[in-house]
Amino acid sequence: FEKPVAFTFKPGQYINLMLLDPPETDAEGNVRTFSIASAPGEHVLMVATRMRDSAFKRVVARMPLGTDVRLEGPFGNLTLHADATRPAAFLAGGIGITPFRSILVHAAKARLSHRLFLFYSNRRPEDAPFLDELQALQRENPNYTFIGTMTAMERSERPWLGETGHVDQAMLARVLDGVARPIFYIAGPPQMVSGLHAVVKGAGVSDSDIRTENFTGY
Repeated sequence: FEKPVAFTFKPGQYINLMLLDPPETDAEGNVRTFSIASAPGEHVLMVATRMRDSAFKRVVARMPLGTDVRLEGPFGNLTLHADATRPAAFLAGGIGITPFRSILVHAAKARLSHRLFLFYSNRRPEDAPFLDELQALQRENPNYTFIGTMTAMERSERPWLGETGHVDQAMLARVLDGVARPIFYIAGPPQMVSGLHAVVKGAGVSDSDIRTENFTGY
């Protein structure tokens, strides 16, 4: 979308998007919540979603360039903490990557000094939004480490040299060995967020150092 004049947001926040007089609608209505995938310094306002067969998604898929929509926001507190002495560990599944894409692009462009770790879980490389870009960002930001993992490589036609299997305590312990007092951020489908929250808690992390956001119905 074209970024509205004077619209400002923090990386990691979300908006409500309303369709105006759509050609069709259904019981789910004409408003959806989307995390902002673009960084504040980029010239567009980007959101990302999984396409499925709902009236809202069908209208969006056929929407001509120049169509007006209504935006509300920004909202949300899944934003990077200010204390750069504490590392951040982002745990994302699928389209839950969108707020972290915003944070990571901004961190690279603004040369933030936080140590950043992204654990990014998908079924296959083909299913992973922004995969190549998120890997390449390591060249721009020496403080950033990408850890991608795939859980269904037997169904993939693309090669993958990274991790396989679900993010678990063993993976976190191996990657974060020697990393002091990281703050964890978790985003994705509710079941995945709940599972990863339990994994992180089981590793001895307190609730005050775990921040979550559920992506439902997308």
